[in-house]
Amino acid sequence: MRSDRREQLVVAAYRRVAEAGFEGLRLRQVAEDVGIDHSTLHHHFATKQDLVDAVAEYTTRQFWTTAPQGPDPAVALREHLQALCRLIEDRPDLFAVTVELDLRARRDPAVAAAMARHEAGWREVLTTVLAEGVAHGSWSVPVDAAAGAELVIAAVKGARLVPEVAGQVFGQLEALLIDGAQDHAKGERP
Repeated sequence: MRSDRREQLVVAAYRRVAEAGFEGLRLRQVAEDVGIDHSTLHHHFATKQDLVDAVAEYTTRQFWTTAPQGPDPAVALREHLQALCRLIEDRPDLFAVTVELDLRARRDPAVAAAMARHEAGWREVLTTVLAEGVAHGSWSVPVDAAAGAELVIAAVKGARLVPEVAGQVFGQLEALLIDGAQDHAKGERP
């Protein structure tokens, strides 16, 4: 029961951040949203910072299902970008919270550390996929795996600010990295 209540508090805080940003996150309101007394919230989260860290973890966990996977690096990257594009279209709340977390991280070392921890897995998986693509000749341009991972992350973080162009942005990224290499492998000019 305690973990259920904790999860309810995290989801309530997440919703508050999605609707009003961190400036609108009030512990009393979060407790009220879950139907508990404000003092009871502190049995689950000692500080507001602990709750913010839990929101960061909850938010980044939503992306785990999009992780690139499979034996073909180009297919894995394409599917990852397509899954992220669907998330941007279907879950604007998720991206509103990620924007809030990234902005807060610039001013708050604790949030920056939490986001770095939570994004490390994404960065590692992307770097691995890109490195495997380099080894297999999957990319149409020379790719430094670490810099390429940062490019993908930057494209995703930029596209979330203008969701209506996310499909075009990710399509262009695919065309630059993937499609040209496949055309080249078929003997066509990129």
